[in-house]
Amino acid sequence: MDNVEKSYFDGGLLELLGWTILGILVTVFTLGICYPWALCMYYGWKINHTVIEGRRLKFDGTAVGLFGNWIKWWLLCIITLGIYSFWLGISLEKWKVKHTYFA
Repeated sequence: MDNVEKSYFDGGLLELLGWTILGILVTVFTLGICYPWALCMYYGWKINHTVIEGRRLKFDGTAVGLFGNWIKWWLLCIITLGIYSFWLGISLEKWKVKHTYFA
């Protein structure tokens, strides 16, 4: 057990605050259209600052890639009268994990 490398997160509070404020501003000023960009920016910051057992994680998701799924999920929510929204968080998590790997 002693030879296992440590897992840690090396992001800072000021960085998180800056990315969060930027994401909110971009989302508000674009009336929500750039929300997928804000999510990718936040996920990238969080995942890229994570180290698991000495191996850094990397996020390669893009706003364009998420935007297509976002439209599809939004339409599914409308068609199912909101029922799909129960699965929306799971779909987003699956997308995020699909674009996360060891650097």
